[in-house]
Amino acid sequence: TLGMENGDFKINIIQELIDDSHQELKLTVELNNSIVKLFSDGIDKTEFFLSTNKGEAPKPLADVASGGEISRIMLAIKSVIAKSDSIKLMVFDEIDIGISGRIAQRVGQMMKKLAEHKQIIAITHLPQIAAFGDNNFRVLKIEQNGKTYIQAENLDYKNKIYEIARLISGENITEAAIIGAEQLTEEALKYGSTIN
Repeated sequence: TLGMENGDFKINIIQELIDDSHQELKLTVELNNSIVKLFSDGIDKTEFFLSTNKGEAPKPLADVASGGEISRIMLAIKSVIAKSDSIKLMVFDEIDIGISGRIAQRVGQMMKKLAEHKQIIAITHLPQIAAFGDNNFRVLKIEQNGKTYIQAENLDYKNKIYEIARLISGENITEAAIIGAEQLTEEALKYGSTIN
């Protein structure tokens, strides 16, 4: 769904075995006739492995994944566990790094689906994701008297279209960008709850 058609994702869960020379460790657990180290959050060490290319063996996610791939994997995991965790609010700060076009639209769709179970706040520079928002805000940094202030403006539908068009075409907003923004927004309305 998120543009990794040949992706292979594996989770490696291991325990750190303790030999007799480490008997000074006080936090240990016996498991299957072995002594394992006890960490503050349990006995398991977990590592994610990923391959995004067909025929390539999965390697540690931290070593091989791009920023965009890490963002999409995190979104996929959050989407899978959304119904069972107790977190009510999720903030995605520029989850759009390293993606564009078709994949950005898929990320927007998945975030919209996730919004059925969570309050979602997304900071984005991509029109494909911004189009999915129920409530869109334009955030500006303003320098005044040697200080920086943040100004946030809740956008009505007309200004939402204008800002999405600005994301499409830059400062010189064209009629084609306005039409494109309207089409993106209308397409996004076809999916249930939306994001902020």
